[in-house]
Amino acid sequence: MSPAVPQPAVPPAMPAERVVARLRRHARVLIVPAALLVVVAGAGTYGVFVLPELWQQLAVVGVGLLVLVLGCILPFLAWLARRTTITTRRVISRSGLFARVRRELLHSRGYDVVVRRTWGQSAFGSGDVRINTGHEHPFVIADVPKPFQVQAALQELMDEARSHVADRRRADQSNADGDTVAWGGR
Repeated sequence: MSPAVPQPAVPPAMPAERVVARLRRHARVLIVPAALLVVVAGAGTYGVFVLPELWQQLAVVGVGLLVLVLGCILPFLAWLARRTTITTRRVISRSGLFARVRRELLHSRGYDVVVRRTWGQSAFGSGDVRINTGHEHPFVIADVPKPFQVQAALQELMDEARSHVADRRRADQSNADGDTVAWGGR
């Protein structure tokens, strides 16, 4: 039998990534499109039954459909197309109807989280969460409901990620014996 070779301590594995929150803009941005839908439906129905000529009725229907597409359907699709997901490792922002844009920000990078609220946002309990990463343009989660709760969660996730990275570095340094280590093993 050969003597047992001591195995180096394995660094702690990164826990599986979990979704903490999925966020969209506050739904109050859909109040005007919903009111416009009701007004256009009522005015269009009234115009079709009151106007005597067929071309006038078709004009009312055409204008009504155009207003519905531009004023109701497009704002709703734009609201649906923008989503922010916060996981235990990163913040992911997806936006765009025809050209999709995806931005990611790792919690382990460290950042500053600021909440900015206008008086209208304060009335509805929402606000902008600005994540300052040190770049020219901050990462902004616009008009999110309960912004202070989001800020607290982001700060807690950032602290956990930074402590986990520090633990991994300490474990890697304790395993290093001065030899060159190739990727994935010895």
